[in-house]
Amino acid sequence: MELKKYEELLISNIKALMSVDSPSGFTHNATELVKKMVTDLGYKCTQNNLGNVVVEVEGEDDSEPLGMSAHLDTLGLMVRSIKANGDLTFTVVGSPVTPSLDGEYCRIYTREGKVYEGTVISETPAKHVFKDANTHPREAENMVIRLDEVVRSKEDVVKLGIAAGDFVCYDPKTTFTSSGFLKSRFIDDKACAGIFITLLTIFKELGIKPKHKTYLCFSVHEEIGYGGATLPKDMKELLVVDMGCIGDDLNCRETDVSICAKDSSGPYDYDMTTKLVELSKKHNLPYVTDIYPMYSSDAIAAWRAGHDVRCALIGPGVAASHGMERTHIQGLMATVELILHYIQ
Repeated sequence: MELKKYEELLISNIKALMSVDSPSGFTHNATELVKKMVTDLGYKCTQNNLGNVVVEVEGEDDSEPLGMSAHLDTLGLMVRSIKANGDLTFTVVGSPVTPSLDGEYCRIYTREGKVYEGTVISETPAKHVFKDANTHPREAENMVIRLDEVVRSKEDVVKLGIAAGDFVCYDPKTTFTSSGFLKSRFIDDKACAGIFITLLTIFKELGIKPKHKTYLCFSVHEEIGYGGATLPKDMKELLVVDMGCIGDDLNCRETDVSICAKDSSGPYDYDMTTKLVELSKKHNLPYVTDIYPMYSSDAIAAWRAGHDVRCALIGPGVAASHGMERTHIQGLMATVELILHYIQ
């Protein structure tokens, strides 16, 4: 299947999604963007009460619908309190690798619609002042947000309209290199959401029709554990498209499409996983099968919510998950191709 011409489109779609802040609980701007991108391509979509966006693609047979899920929500922060000197303490949304946040630029969104800029820093950031500048733990309770406003006190910050519960979004720093690497925060899972948008274009331009009616689901609460709980109830199979893990004792590289046989919640459907492996072999895709030691997905949320659905999980190999992540266009496109073979 010749798909190379869609690489630039995929990169463009990922960049567009990365440009919109969307931590779990604050995803409305991202869902509005996705709805526009989908409708501009001529597809209809719906949005459920909790915010998941679902695109229904007609199949040759509508009796046993297939679902695919990628999540739009990302990691983030939230203002916990305002210190006497005007710095902000924060709590995490999801599970970012907090040491990697030291020095990151961020935006604070107030409930009145104002946006302020700041920087996530250690409580002891100055080498010329603090003896433990290098060794002070970089955990949420030992870090603050330094506002880029002239504030000297808690009262000064309150006057700006900033309060506990305001969302804090840090920069993704999205970069595509000439050697084909995507470097960015939130590759988990906006890269796969970008794959879904690209697939819709491929369906139209190549005249591809899935064997079964297919729901492309953009979930918005995956990072906090229940994104898949409110996916369509009539799915017979759910293919979750999320990041593949790279690290000790794992086979995956950034140039691979990873097929997850089991994560920390248990095995995925045996027959679905076997079919994905067989398709990867048949079409000479760069693939691996792996077990993810500390991982959960929309599939697990769907099962726990009582969905009677078979589930499997694939995705491009992603290094340094929940930190400064990286994948490669080869792994991204291998994921696209495996999905296309699977739905047909």
